[in-house]
Amino acid sequence: MSTDTVRAGAAEEAAERRREQRGWYFYDWACSVYSTSVLTVFLGPYLTAVAKHAADADGFVHPLGVPVRAGSFFAYAVSASVIVSIVVMPMAGAAADRTGRKKPLLATAAYLGAGATTGMFFLDGDRYLLGGLLLIVANASLAVSMVLYNSYLPQIAPPEERDAVSSRGWAFGYAAGAVVLVANLALFTAHDSFGVSESTAVRICLASAGVWWGAFTLIPLKRLRDRRTASSGQASAHGWRQLAATVRDMRRQPLTLSFLLAYLIYNDGIQTVISQASVYGSEELGLSQSTLITAVLLVQVLAVGGALGMGRLARTYGAKRTILGSLVAWTLTLAAGYFLPAGAPVWFFVLASGIGLVLGGSQALSRSLFSHLVPSGKEAEYFSAYEMSDRGMSWLGPLLFGLTYQLTGSYRDAIISLVVFFVIGFVLLARVPVRRAVRDAGNPVPERI
Repeated sequence: MSTDTVRAGAAEEAAERRREQRGWYFYDWACSVYSTSVLTVFLGPYLTAVAKHAADADGFVHPLGVPVRAGSFFAYAVSASVIVSIVVMPMAGAAADRTGRKKPLLATAAYLGAGATTGMFFLDGDRYLLGGLLLIVANASLAVSMVLYNSYLPQIAPPEERDAVSSRGWAFGYAAGAVVLVANLALFTAHDSFGVSESTAVRICLASAGVWWGAFTLIPLKRLRDRRTASSGQASAHGWRQLAATVRDMRRQPLTLSFLLAYLIYNDGIQTVISQASVYGSEELGLSQSTLITAVLLVQVLAVGGALGMGRLARTYGAKRTILGSLVAWTLTLAAGYFLPAGAPVWFFVLASGIGLVLGGSQALSRSLFSHLVPSGKEAEYFSAYEMSDRGMSWLGPLLFGLTYQLTGSYRDAIISLVVFFVIGFVLLARVPVRRAVRDAGNPVPERI
C-alpha cells in the first residue's frame, strides 16, 4: 500500500471522525435546554408554587399519604428520579454494549424525555403529582440518553482529543441554553403583550424545551454510527441483577471505582446547586422570576467560555488538577451564597458569574477523564454508573437539601449543607493516581492528565 493511499485513508478517517463529533455535540445542544430552562429555572419555583396551592393549612401535601412540606416536594421528586434511573440505566448501558445498537436506545430515551417535558404544559392548578411524575420520567429518560451519549466519546475521539471534544460538547449545551433562555425571558417578562398569563407563559417555556429536545435530537441520530464490539451479541441481564454485575466488574478496576466514587460525591453537590438554586433565589432571597432567568442566562453565557477555558487549562496542568481547582472554587462560591442578602439581585448575579466560570469545565473534564478509565468495549455499561450522578440525577444532595429545609425551615441552612459534597469529593479525587488508573484499564496514558 502506497504512502499516498495511507495518507488519503487517514484523512478520510479524520474527516469522518470530525463529522461524528459535530453530530455528537448537537445532542448536548438538544437536551441541555431541559436541564437549563426546566430543571434549573422554571420547574423548581413553579412546581413548588403548585404544591403550595395544593397544601393543607399546615403547609403539607400528602403524596401516597406521606406528609411532605410543600417547599421540599421538588427536591424529593428530583431525588426519587434516581430510583427509576438505577434500575433502567444499567440495563440500557449493558444492552448498548452487547448489541452495539446505541442509536435506537438513544432515540427511545430522548423522545420519551422530550414527550414528558412537552407534557408539562398541562401542569396547572393543584396538579403537583402530575408535575412530580413528569419530572421523574423526564429526568430518568435524560439519564439513560446521557449514558448512551457519553459512551460515544471514547469511540469518536482519540485520547489526546477527548478533553477538547468533551469541553466543546458542554459549550454547545450552554450556548443552546442561553439562546432558549433569551426567548423564555422575552415571553415571560412580556406575557401580557402576548395575551397569556404568567402561569401560561411558564408552561409554554416548559413545553418548548421538550419540543427543542426532540427536534435537535434528529441531528446526532443522523450523524452518529453504531459499532459492534467484542462483547456484542451476548444476552442482557435484567434490572438489579445487571446493576450488580456492573458493580462486580468495576471492582476489578478499583482505581476507576475510586474516581467514580469521588465524582459521584462532588457532582452530587454540583447538580443539587443547579437544580435548587432557583428555589433558593425565589423562596429565601425573594428574587423575581425575571431576575432568576437573567442570572441563569449569565451562567449559560459564561459557562461556554468557562468550559473552553478550563479545557485549555487541562492541556497545561492536566484534567485532575484543573478539576481539583474547580472544587475549591465551588466550595467558596457556596459559602458566599449562604451570606447573600435578600432582595439584592446584583450580588446574586456576582454569584451566578462565579458558578458559570467553573460549571461547564468541571463537568466536561470529569467526563473526559472518566473516559480514559473505562475498559474498551464496556463504555455504555460503565457510563451508566457514571451517569447516576450526572445532569440532575443526584439523589443524596436533593435529599439532604430537602431534609435540611424540612427540619429547619431555612433554605440558607439547606444550601450550606451542600459544602460537605465538595470537601469530601476533593479529598477522594486527590487520592486517585489517575495515570496508573488509565494503565490498569488497558488504555494509553495521555501526556497530560
